[in-house]
Amino acid sequence: MTVEPRGGRGLTSSQMDSIAAGDCSDPFALLGPHALPDGKLVVRVFMPGVTALTLVGPRGATLAEASLIHPAGLWSAMLRRPTRYRLRVHAGDPSIEFEDAYRFGEVLGELDVYLLAEGTHLRNYERLGAHLSEMDGVAGTAFAVWAPNARRVSVVGDFCGWDGRRLPMRKRHQAGVWELFVPHVEAGALYKFEIKGPDGTQLPLKADPYALRAEHPPRTASIVHALGDAVPPDTEWIARRAAAHATSAPISIYEVHLGSWRRGADNRYLGYDELADQLVPYARDMGFTHLELLPVSEYPFDGSWGYQPIGLYAPTSRFGPPEAFARFIERCHRENLGVLLDWVPGHFPTDPHGLGLFDGSHLYEHADPRQGFHQDWNTLVFNYGRREVQNYLLGNALFWLQRYHADGLRVDAVASMLYLDYSRKPGEWIPNRFGGRENLEAIDFLKRMNEHVYGACPGVTTVAEESTAWPGVSRPTRDGGLGFGYKWNMGWMHDTLAYIREDPVNRRWHHDKLTFGLVYAFSENFILPLSHDEVVHGKGSLLGKMPGDRWQRFANLRAYLGFMWAHPGKKLLFMGGEFAQEREWDHDHGLDWHLLEDPQHRGIRDLVRDLNRLYRELPALHRRDCEAAGFEWVEMNDRENSVLVFLRHGFDGDPPVLVICNFTPVPRPGYRVGVPCDGFWRERINTDASDYGGSGMGNLGGVRSEAVAWHGRGHSLTLTLPPLATLLLECS
Repeated sequence: MTVEPRGGRGLTSSQMDSIAAGDCSDPFALLGPHALPDGKLVVRVFMPGVTALTLVGPRGATLAEASLIHPAGLWSAMLRRPTRYRLRVHAGDPSIEFEDAYRFGEVLGELDVYLLAEGTHLRNYERLGAHLSEMDGVAGTAFAVWAPNARRVSVVGDFCGWDGRRLPMRKRHQAGVWELFVPHVEAGALYKFEIKGPDGTQLPLKADPYALRAEHPPRTASIVHALGDAVPPDTEWIARRAAAHATSAPISIYEVHLGSWRRGADNRYLGYDELADQLVPYARDMGFTHLELLPVSEYPFDGSWGYQPIGLYAPTSRFGPPEAFARFIERCHRENLGVLLDWVPGHFPTDPHGLGLFDGSHLYEHADPRQGFHQDWNTLVFNYGRREVQNYLLGNALFWLQRYHADGLRVDAVASMLYLDYSRKPGEWIPNRFGGRENLEAIDFLKRMNEHVYGACPGVTTVAEESTAWPGVSRPTRDGGLGFGYKWNMGWMHDTLAYIREDPVNRRWHHDKLTFGLVYAFSENFILPLSHDEVVHGKGSLLGKMPGDRWQRFANLRAYLGFMWAHPGKKLLFMGGEFAQEREWDHDHGLDWHLLEDPQHRGIRDLVRDLNRLYRELPALHRRDCEAAGFEWVEMNDRENSVLVFLRHGFDGDPPVLVICNFTPVPRPGYRVGVPCDGFWRERINTDASDYGGSGMGNLGGVRSEAVAWHGRGHSLTLTLPPLATLLLECS
């Protein structure tokens, strides 16, 4: 039955009830201006809680008084002819005027809709989410969200009293995207999406998957924020960063959790600007080439360290607004530091305001828990087989590199993405279409991600945290690889840490843990990681892993760090390791900087700084990090003395570097070592130097070779090997 007054194409009572109940899936068919056969215009507005509503012209003149046609707050007014109008509502004194959201046209263009439906819109973050914009000369915010199975989607916020009946959105059916331009909504406005699932169930309010900014946890609203506020790129830095990421470059990475590197008074977080002033010059002065930040995408739970993100497009608000994060990266570049971001495309948390059951269906995740749920982390797994999900993640990878000018992505938990049976028992996983355990869709996604990243962002790099023997992780996709620039060498990390924890008297029985890594050291472009994962959950600090009395613990750590910096592969050290943090890492507190008052801790710091300097200065230590020609064993079988000797080689003309490690507390005078050339071998690093807290035993700055054949070479050196020490000597 038609009940709207004054004739025309009126609304039925059921249509009005659907608007009043917030169950209208096609609001533009009912609300806003609608032409009548006689040329007049009927305007319908849902505005609960007001006592009167008037349509006014641009200069405030009354055009028509609206009538209440439904007690819930549905109003109708008639205009004699189509004209531009505003709404004047009375809900007390004074009245207020504003634009009607339902008189504006579509937000997304036809090409946007086509590309979003196809899953190839790689600047999707410029169209989906919330974007400050102008339509018909009116400023406001354009909202768009992918929710193809929803019955109704509304944008809610402080601008509409969080009432989901007020601003239901238009559905662009081809792409399953809902959109609405809301006039007058400015930067800083809080918002979420209120979604009714396909069965009509109203879901918990959802944060915007494409939000550019979010509230400080535990609050969970998204915040309208301008996309164009990022700092312009440092063109000089970008022009030279390809060389800084080459396999021939010295890459030494300082891994940092921004929330606990250092804290302010009363244990407060340092802001991005404070970190730019303190962390950046510290890392520069320590000689690191890159910072790697644990995930900065917004996340709800501090204890996840960012590895359970919800706002993939929003830098966490814990440390300030997005502009401050952009300034932080700009400061890094001014100080010649690259920035790698830890990126988590493998899983997401089950928090009700997140992506899980986003539109009442398993939209971002698999429906079957054997595919869609990570038992280890109680998280959901992205469905890489959906083109829109791949597009969401691909766009996000490019977002951080293009908008914030990050220099690379370290992709978390790649093994969990590659294998369908990752951490699952028989019967708890579903084979691929060929009956295998490989996640074919995830493999395709990783390859596409790397191809797009390297194609669109010159000079960047990607790094895989991949813990298995999957072949070709850091090989180009054209050669059948996954396309990463580098891979973490998890095997090296586990083996060498297991070795160094052994009492020196037992190390002879575990000698192969140091040598085995060289069997496969050049099968990938490796980074040697001593990461955050090794100093949490009861594993203790690096210093805490070292055996012996206090002196021996520090000596062991110095020798181990010397071995790491001399070993083929790029370097990564988690914060605190550079000055021998004593206690296990605690994300709720800053590092124990007071330890630097102790000479032993200062010695570790100074050693790491000198190792970084030497790593840059000596071409033999980095130019062939990823090539077998850059490494040569001299003595790998002296397990009785726990001594290793090897050579590092650069390109033709680069002086070789001789490395000797003595992993026992026994000094070894008169230890003869074969060398490839005659000359003076200068002692460039001795981890037992008194400046580092050692005993000061060594070789008085260097040794001249003798024409005595040894180790299959025509010349040799007679060396004093200090206890628990690594020596690096350069031929001159």
